[in-house]
Amino acid sequence: MDRLDELESQSIFILREAVNRLNPLAMLWSVGKDSNVLLWLARKAFFGRVPFPVILLDTGNEFPEVYAFRDRLIREWNLSYIDAVCPGVEETDPSLPPKSRAAARKTLGLKRIIAARGLRGVILGIRRDEQAIRGKERIMSPRDAAGGWDVKHQPAEFWDQYNAEPPPGGHVRVHPLLAWTELDVWRYIEREGMPVVPLYFAREGKRFRSLGEKDITFPILSEAASVREIILELEASRAPERAGRAMDHESEDAFERLRAQGYM
Repeated sequence: MDRLDELESQSIFILREAVNRLNPLAMLWSVGKDSNVLLWLARKAFFGRVPFPVILLDTGNEFPEVYAFRDRLIREWNLSYIDAVCPGVEETDPSLPPKSRAAARKTLGLKRIIAARGLRGVILGIRRDEQAIRGKERIMSPRDAAGGWDVKHQPAEFWDQYNAEPPPGGHVRVHPLLAWTELDVWRYIEREGMPVVPLYFAREGKRFRSLGEKDITFPILSEAASVREIILELEASRAPERAGRAMDHESEDAFERLRAQGYM
């Protein structure tokens, strides 16, 4: 098998383990490239049917193109969809920088939907190469009753053996894409002929490399107007993937604080 085959096989194994061992279970779906790859893998793992609901943590500030793409896939892929409306910024931690407070709305929205649905497992499309603090994650990562993440006390994972037992009152975050890179994601999209939100493709010299809310995410300079051109651009670039995410530029520890409090 080549690298993409190996990554696909591992991710499908993790998804099947999660479905077998965690119930109730749901998947966070940002409608970005990573979560769309994860959704594609879930359809492969379960023979065209996604056996758990997908959740958009909805701040009301997604790009119109994201909402349109969401509606299209819900219809075409017959998804069980939950729109989790996030609370206002006034309910977030006031000590966080402004853009991080906007992102923290999703943390609160996630905590509420987990409590409302009694979820024992939540599947996410994060990758280790995307952000330094995410490099410390496990495939199956326990969260306490408050949604907190204790990075210093995580279970070991050897030989594809995972601890899927949630802590008392807590839940397990499942990360099938941890081993993937940004280039892997785009090469897989190309190989599979997957649909993606059109904002990823350059228009008038700019495109979005990472999608978040429209008031805290900005495009990068680029002429890459196709999947093949994006791959070639990334192969030649050393710029960080989240360069267009405003909250990543506010303070050195903002993202780590968000993660410790339950951010994705």
